[in-house]
Amino acid sequence: MTRTNNAPITASSTISTRQATRVLLAGGIAAGPLFLGAGLIQGFAREGFDFTRNAISQLSLGGLGWIQVTSFLLTGVLAIAGAIGIRQALRDDPGGVRASRLVGVFGASFLLAGVFTADAGAGFPAGTPEGSAASMSAHGAVHMFSGMVGFLALCAASFVLARLFAAQRQRGWAIACRLVPVGVLVGLASSSVAVLAFTAGAGLGLLWLTAVSARLLAAAPTAQH
Repeated sequence: MTRTNNAPITASSTISTRQATRVLLAGGIAAGPLFLGAGLIQGFAREGFDFTRNAISQLSLGGLGWIQVTSFLLTGVLAIAGAIGIRQALRDDPGGVRASRLVGVFGASFLLAGVFTADAGAGFPAGTPEGSAASMSAHGAVHMFSGMVGFLALCAASFVLARLFAAQRQRGWAIACRLVPVGVLVGLASSSVAVLAFTAGAGLGLLWLTAVSARLLAAAPTAQH
């Protein structure tokens, strides 16, 4: 009888999995900077847009709206990739699967928000009346609802990861993962008073995903180990 040695195949599979995990986590790192960078550049470049009155979501409107729609879709794909990377990086830790699923919901919310655009208003696109629309459209309602669900899921993921980091005696990360959702929720709740507060809260959530993904990437074993 011939004996088959599977060790090389197993080692190759392990290296491939590690490489894939690192690539996926890199997607989670890139999601936030991509969305915020694209929004900032467009916000300063497009006529009629004012960060104190308009939400970044409204950049999906008008002739150049396809740029922001693409930004939403790419951010969603990268966030979902990051969620898969988080699951692989934390597959042996309690709460890792739950946190990755919640981050996946966050990524999916960007895909939905890219398909269903926000409503025009507050002078944007150029020529739009200064006030808000008298009623919200169906696509505007879906856009708003998807964003709300997505950021709530991200906040929940942060609380889950706080417990995980606390169990690993990483006190700084555990505290940060408890404080970030508070900042995000305050920003979202203040949106009716100040658009900039909403933008800041959303930006904080996106950058939190970048930070956590980078932390897990730094701790992930390389292909050589």
